[in-house]
Amino acid sequence: MASAPQAQNLPLFYNDLVPLSSLDHAAYKGRAMESLAIMANNHAMPLTVEEFIVAQRSLPIVFSANDEPLPLALFGLNEGVNVFMDENNNLTPDAYLPAYMRRYPFMLVRLQPDREDLSLCFDPSSGLLGEFDEGVALFTDGQPSQETQSTLAFCEQFEIGVQKTMQFMAELKEYDLLMDGEITIEQPGVSQPFVYRGFKMVDEAKLRELRGDQLRKMMQSGMLPLVHAHLFSLQHMPTLFQRQFEAGKVQMNG
Repeated sequence: MASAPQAQNLPLFYNDLVPLSSLDHAAYKGRAMESLAIMANNHAMPLTVEEFIVAQRSLPIVFSANDEPLPLALFGLNEGVNVFMDENNNLTPDAYLPAYMRRYPFMLVRLQPDREDLSLCFDPSSGLLGEFDEGVALFTDGQPSQETQSTLAFCEQFEIGVQKTMQFMAELKEYDLLMDGEITIEQPGVSQPFVYRGFKMVDEAKLRELRGDQLRKMMQSGMLPLVHAHLFSLQHMPTLFQRQFEAGKVQMNG
């Protein structure tokens, strides 16, 4: 159900990445997305731990089922299903839009593996940057415009969130708190229950069995509230299923 999204070694949504250059892109302007159609067929999106508290108010937060699990916000329970899109391919007001999507088409990339510095890149296939007649200039007198500086700052903050997320995941692994997830939902009028697997979640039994010093460390690091946010978010699973069922987008074989 919740596979870690990536393809061709490029992150979800990105088809190519090009470094933003004051020479090559001096006349480029940026324009806003007309819709979020790009995410209409995506049921899961990467999430950083800094977003857990806000995201858990409307979306289930789970972890991918691969060898290196990552947090994911669920917009549907089946591949290709997003039940939070309106008729104009925009997100409904009751759903949280992850920072991962808000930074698109930009991304900070380490261009040289032996160096730590990151460069601001963009996806040229997005159609959001180019030599347009209208839009927000990316450079002014050869220098990054205020808009570009704000974009860079947002991407830098996102990368900080990614590092915090990796540390959080390392601690979950250290305490062996993740288990294979499963949710069973009974639907009136349907003989067989719907069973969803393919994701990981925190094992509440193991959480309760942690020693006092371990729990204290988790509280001091800020990890424990994040674990609780994840667990609280799972209450949205039945609601998410119901929206999907009413839209006729469930797999009837469970």
